[in-house]
Amino acid sequence: MTTLKPAKGLLLVAEPSIIGDVSFNRSVVLLAEYNVTGSVGFILNKPLDYTLKDFIPEITADHIVYNGGPVEQDNLYFIHRVPEIIPDSVEISNGIYWGGDFNAVIQLLQEKKLTEDQIRFFLGYSGWENEQLEQELQVNSWVIVPNIYENDLIGKSYNSFWKEKMIEFGGDYLLWSNAPENPTYN
Repeated sequence: MTTLKPAKGLLLVAEPSIIGDVSFNRSVVLLAEYNVTGSVGFILNKPLDYTLKDFIPEITADHIVYNGGPVEQDNLYFIHRVPEIIPDSVEISNGIYWGGDFNAVIQLLQEKKLTEDQIRFFLGYSGWENEQLEQELQVNSWVIVPNIYENDLIGKSYNSFWKEKMIEFGGDYLLWSNAPENPTYN
């Protein structure tokens, strides 16, 4: 398997070896920022039992909210692919944007002009201090892969995302693709 260096826009796929990690077990993370001070990402495949209207009652949107990671879980974050209607967005890569004018997002949601394949919301984010991600890569906690989905990543189904990656990797990873989330349940 090709070994990529971390960069914003790439995906981190949790190695099966991090089973005991409550936050990152079976996670696929989009790296939204990577620089000398640290890294920021969002777990793409950990939906919560909440929708956006649970946090913002004036919005009737049923958009699923995802667990973005263990950092600042009292804050709502979002990625999207519509910078032309969400001012102040920052491009991550491949037509995926992070943040922007939240008041504009609320207005667009109230007008039903944002669909779940255009925007994804997260409670919290995944963060690594300087060199922390590199250390985790050295102990094989993650596999870095390109984002082949580009901005379609936002609307991607979360149900089998990690499993799909295990199948793509092949070899010993195939065994893990069908393993139960908690092997003690087997």
